[in-house]
Amino acid sequence: MTTAAEPSTVLIRPGTPAPLGATWDGQGTNFALYSENASGVELCLFDAQGQETRYPLKEQTAFVWHGYLPDVKPGQRYGYRVHGEYAPDQGLRFNPNVVLLDPYAKALSGTEQFDEGVFAYVPGGDEDREMQTEDQRGAPLGIVLDPAAYDWQGDRKPNIPFHQSVIYEAHVKGLTMTHPDVPEELRGTYAGMATEPVLNYLRDLGITSIELLPVHQHMDDPFLLDKGLTNYWGYSTLSFFAPDVRYSAAARGGNPAGAVDEFRDMVRALHGAGIEVILDVVYNHTSEGNHLGPTLSFKGIDNPTYYRLVADNPRFYFDYTGTGNSLNVRHPQTLQLIMDSLRYWVTEMHVDGFRFDLASTLARGLHEVDQLSGFFTIIHQDPIISSVKLIAEPWDVGEGGYQVGNFPVNWAEWNGIYRDDMRAFWKGEGGLASEIGYRLTGSSDLYQNDGRKPYASINFVTAHDGFSLRDLVSYNDKHNEANGEDNKDGANDNQSWNCGAEGPTDDPEIGALRARQQRNFLATLLLGQGTPMLLGGDEIGRTQGGNNNAYCQDDEISWYDWASVDEGLLAFTKKAIALRKAHPALHRRKFFSGRTIRGEGVRDIVWLRFDGAEMSDEDWNNPQTQSMGIFLDGNGLDDIDAEGHPLTDDHLLLLLSASHVDLPFKLPDLADCGEWELLLDTSDDGAQETAKAGDETALIARSLKLYRCPRG
Repeated sequence: MTTAAEPSTVLIRPGTPAPLGATWDGQGTNFALYSENASGVELCLFDAQGQETRYPLKEQTAFVWHGYLPDVKPGQRYGYRVHGEYAPDQGLRFNPNVVLLDPYAKALSGTEQFDEGVFAYVPGGDEDREMQTEDQRGAPLGIVLDPAAYDWQGDRKPNIPFHQSVIYEAHVKGLTMTHPDVPEELRGTYAGMATEPVLNYLRDLGITSIELLPVHQHMDDPFLLDKGLTNYWGYSTLSFFAPDVRYSAAARGGNPAGAVDEFRDMVRALHGAGIEVILDVVYNHTSEGNHLGPTLSFKGIDNPTYYRLVADNPRFYFDYTGTGNSLNVRHPQTLQLIMDSLRYWVTEMHVDGFRFDLASTLARGLHEVDQLSGFFTIIHQDPIISSVKLIAEPWDVGEGGYQVGNFPVNWAEWNGIYRDDMRAFWKGEGGLASEIGYRLTGSSDLYQNDGRKPYASINFVTAHDGFSLRDLVSYNDKHNEANGEDNKDGANDNQSWNCGAEGPTDDPEIGALRARQQRNFLATLLLGQGTPMLLGGDEIGRTQGGNNNAYCQDDEISWYDWASVDEGLLAFTKKAIALRKAHPALHRRKFFSGRTIRGEGVRDIVWLRFDGAEMSDEDWNNPQTQSMGIFLDGNGLDDIDAEGHPLTDDHLLLLLSASHVDLPFKLPDLADCGEWELLLDTSDDGAQETAKAGDETALIARSLKLYRCPRG
């Protein structure tokens, strides 16, 4: 039941303008809302039956409207009605008929309810120019929390150095939804992530950090709901402080505020397993869309403050994101909102880092991408946020938005160039030798000259956006029919190769080649310099049936199929991760120098042809070069261990060939290595080999081998 109410006659105390949001002090709650252009603000409290009581906020300090109500306790649901001019052509969209969500709400009452109204204008009228006069209560409400109620029980962050990190990108629901050992009532939730079967799986796999697709509360777009679909990925943020109730077992049980502590329980459990939690965050736009989108929060509170509006026609929004709007990070209040949100997730929710979606949008000054924008300057100076892992998706859809290699120090980047080069190489394209040389050694061409280290390169072959690894080697073309967009959505150029047949096949030769190609990609990713990021499910052969844009598929297309695990691929992935962690030469903190090592006459890295000779300039530039050997000297790490002693390792030899024919590869006689022991072979999981320097080893077409030689 939702019924209107007259303003309360209860006196509201002045309160304070800080902190923003709803803050309970043990006796009452202070409410503070920023709106620079409003003419009035009403605080709206709702009881369990939906009865509304309104309290005009009379106090305004530095554009913050505030008031204090004694006896308002944790659990209280609230929203705002904001008064002002409704003039879309001037960029103003105030409408007190719309109940709005507090941008600083830490817990939400549920999800948006379109049937209860979410528009400040009359849909179907003169576009957005006719102001809505009917009550609109479709936005979720904020819930007052007790900030001191949670006991972290001595939680300690793993604090894993970036160069030792192995990142695993996953979706809370997709990872757990069909797991047979997770209780059914916990599947698809934060609580499900915290169960022992999931923790044991992640720990045994060997990953150090889990990067979760967006968990900030998001909105499901009406055009998807009309097709019976939802925004599964969640890149449509509604609240930058509240964990999404969709992934909460407590919310399913009728306690939406319980999502906050349930999320904290998950973080604490993952930390207990030695695993960091990185959040994929979307601070470049919100779910309110363009001028025809809903009004749930920011639009109705202060549209010109929170959004980039077109200067000569502020009815419309700049759209660098392809979603209808872009946040106005040029405004101090919007910057404060983002910074307050980031600090909250670090200090109050104990997360270990962030991956910033479409981060180039945040760097934009007027139109250009500006490395020295206020956003990066503030983050660099902030002692809390600058201390966690910061990862950029270094592009957006606007002009000049592709910025791989251009982010400031302290930032790592999703290296899209690595993805494209590795896909092209293993597909069999020639002329890539020099590019592959850079990618395998941490992309020094992108990161070395700006003060960053190899681990600034977040290496990935697949991610949530695009084919899964199994599909990358099984499909030449996308198959997105289930998305209801006539297969027009998703990228058309995927650098994929189906190995001879489109989709599933019983051909044993094609099956063997696909298995080898998956191992090639995983081995290249995990045995090269830089920070590897594994797409969750690739290690078990997860398929999306050729869908390369499964953003709206909250079903078996996106969920892990735990009943069809490729056990051999899983064992191979575990082995490759273990080898990476065991050998510091595979996760160096510094770039290779190419110099001799402490006068021993051997360089820290040597590039080899398959005949054992060093690669020449002609080899690097030869479009036919499809194979190479990489010798890593165990004395050449140019680093020290925890006790201050020179860090050393075995001598390692990585051989890789994307050629379609088998090659005899001559094992080198370097650093007094008389004998080489095979550690990994993508053509044979169980292969064992010990060979003398100067011997030839058979490098199967499209395969990779890793050898070791103990230091003398």
